[in-house]
Amino acid sequence: MNGDDFSLLSVIIAVLGGAIRVGTPFIFVSLGECLTEKSGRINLGLEGNLVMGAMAGYAISYLSGSPWLGVLVAGLSGAALGLLHAYLCQQPRVNDIAVGIALMILGTGLAFYMGKSFIQPQAPRLGSFSLGSWSDIPALRAALEINVLFIVGIILTPAMAWFFKYSRWGLIVRTVGESTDAALASGFNINAVRMLSTMAGGFLAGVGGSFLSLYYPGSWNEGLSSGQGLMAVALVIFARWNPVNCFYASLLFGGAAALGPALQSVGVTSGYYLFNAAPYVLTLAIMVSTSSNNRVLTGIPGDLVNPGR
Repeated sequence: MNGDDFSLLSVIIAVLGGAIRVGTPFIFVSLGECLTEKSGRINLGLEGNLVMGAMAGYAISYLSGSPWLGVLVAGLSGAALGLLHAYLCQQPRVNDIAVGIALMILGTGLAFYMGKSFIQPQAPRLGSFSLGSWSDIPALRAALEINVLFIVGIILTPAMAWFFKYSRWGLIVRTVGESTDAALASGFNINAVRMLSTMAGGFLAGVGGSFLSLYYPGSWNEGLSSGQGLMAVALVIFARWNPVNCFYASLLFGGAAALGPALQSVGVTSGYYLFNAAPYVLTLAIMVSTSSNNRVLTGIPGDLVNPGR
């Protein structure tokens, strides 16, 4: 194997590892947003849930010595913000988008304020297990260090797909998201369904945030999130509101985010910052490609197209 082949292999391995590590928070946030939007509500505040979850998870892990307790509390902090979002959106003349932006600012602001004392201390981190012990290539072994939350994401993805397609509660969520009139005619409590869906979506976003602080990158600081919560909205559109597609799209976004560091590791420094912008360029491309008035978005819940119909 010559040097060029080895460099290409190193980049591929690094992108693979990045897709798993960087993509894991995307999996949880996108599945959470998918669940929320399936009920007919958009939550742009998931960035706040993500950051708050990262801070809460790290703080609880440091104070209790249990990173898994930190993951649970991170999810609960996200659910609390989801509850607040749902409550505000149920009030008259309140817009989902405006509430989401306000709670994104509130969540990140609270996390920065409450987390100042946890920037320096080292909290216990989530462990991992290696699927690459058979290899003599250090980069491949590192890429195949798998965290349990990634496995949880793999299990959660088909479970959510089954939930929407076959379960009674999934049918209720889809009915509420497709048509308010049909949901009312069926006797469903629209506000309750959307509140529970938004809380569950916020819980998943909070868990995704705990991965950032407790595993990768593995510390708490105010620059921990790079907009994953906001990008999750574009990711769900790209995935056509399908949980399985959300999983694949999360890995795609994770691989795109890992492209810049992977190229830098083999000495490619020209255009480094441009490659680092790959996830944002991908997000922008998705939003532009799906914004045409003549384009029908397959899978979009009906109430997101015609609110309150």
